[in-house]
Amino acid sequence: MKAPIIDPLQGDFPEVIEEYLEYGVMKCIAFNRRGNLLAAGCSDGSCIIWDFETRGIAKELKDKDCAVAITSVSWSKYGHCILAAAIDKSLTLWDVVKGERMARTVLQQTPLRACLHPGLSNPSICLACPLSSAPMIVDLLTATTIVLPVSLSDIGNGATPPSGNKIPDGSTPFSPGIACFSKYGDLVYVGNSKGEILIIDSVSIKIRGMFSIPGSALIKNIAFSRGGQYLLTNSNDRIIRIYENLLPLKDGHEVLDRANQESIEQDEVQRLKHAGSGALALFREFQDLITKVHWKAPYFSGDGEWVAGGSASKGEHKIYIWDMDRRLAKILEGPKETLLDLAWHPVKPIIASVSLTGIVYLWAKDCTENWSAFAPDFRELEENEEYVEREDEFDLMPETEKVKELDIYKDRDIDIVTVEEGYSALSDSDMSQEEILVI
Repeated sequence: MKAPIIDPLQGDFPEVIEEYLEYGVMKCIAFNRRGNLLAAGCSDGSCIIWDFETRGIAKELKDKDCAVAITSVSWSKYGHCILAAAIDKSLTLWDVVKGERMARTVLQQTPLRACLHPGLSNPSICLACPLSSAPMIVDLLTATTIVLPVSLSDIGNGATPPSGNKIPDGSTPFSPGIACFSKYGDLVYVGNSKGEILIIDSVSIKIRGMFSIPGSALIKNIAFSRGGQYLLTNSNDRIIRIYENLLPLKDGHEVLDRANQESIEQDEVQRLKHAGSGALALFREFQDLITKVHWKAPYFSGDGEWVAGGSASKGEHKIYIWDMDRRLAKILEGPKETLLDLAWHPVKPIIASVSLTGIVYLWAKDCTENWSAFAPDFRELEENEEYVEREDEFDLMPETEKVKELDIYKDRDIDIVTVEEGYSALSDSDMSQEEILVI
């Protein structure tokens, strides 16, 4: 690659395989927003929840009605619920604490990806991306679906996407697409096979804007950074693109509506393109110019400073890491096993990746022992030296001095109740005391 490799000592990203998790054959993974729990969907239809601090299994969720592989797992905002999508076309919502199934619905197509609404603490609304039909918003409690438009032609001829569970038989009139919620779920960003990103109001299901990526290549993945400032797309032209989100994190549809009103004299397609141009701006592009590798499961780091992309080549487990200045930071090379999925820890410089054999590898920084961190006056020696001790170096401390030292902390109150808001990555308006810390 022509991109320069930066000094690894300057980056906070994983470098080596530190550990691995093994239980059944895992297919997909997802961290909760604190990173203390890791959910993994398995080939037998079960969902395993790992305690990431102890690396032990905290809970196993098993549905008697599902015995096929899980295609994706998604956490609710505060970690109370998990959504599991499976090959048998089912979507199952679980109560994490009770380990009980809350809802289950079956679609007409296999959902390759599904995610819960990010703006609801206990959601029943999810966004599903089926195998060969348009993305849809699903109400898990009522089992109703609303199919999203995936191209401007869906509205240009006056046609509206079918709603409810009534999807026309035969060949699907809507080209497949991939979609994701915005940070608070008021907008849905849909990528289609024409290289277009449609910005849709998640309530009215109306297209508010449209943006075209360079080259008009099919969009395979689309995702927002944790803070919502950047949008990532992975296209069939083997390029990962980062777009800056120009809309406010909340009520972005109001800005798009004003942009549409400003160009009211133009036709509908031009109005949507005008609104879309004020919503996204191309920021960076990442690719391997030498091997021209296809990418799988691209991901932002928790702080949004790094981008990771897994190689989609068979028989190799490679993860490329770039900084936001487009410089290649590291290429992680694992065992000769195809990479299926990866997830970056929301707080720590740790990446979890799933191999074809069903093992989850945990990548972390290669930390070297630094004794001076424990004793500032410690000095490392290249060879042995004769040491001459001082006369009073090993004298016992007088008892009176010990008593004085202990008296300093005698009247000090120790607070063992208050919980500190530890991670800066979580110090935002989404903080909640309702969040699950342990199961």
